[in-house]
Amino acid sequence: MGVHMLKVTVDLDVCQNHGQCVFAAPDVFTLDEDGRLAYAETPDEALRADVEDAADVCPLQAIRVEG
Repeated sequence: MGVHMLKVTVDLDVCQNHGQCVFAAPDVFTLDEDGRLAYAETPDEALRADVEDAADVCPLQAIRVEG
């Protein structure tokens, strides 16, 4: 019985900081003071639905969710 850990990766070479993920999962994704994306790489499992929504709404599909 393994523990599945939620892992988020963003291809920052693809990301253009549109911020749609911030609206979908504000507890995981933020835009820093320079307007660049910052995110929690291992958010709480309780945020999975929000993280998956964020990945779905990313215009460039730069977000990957594992675990």
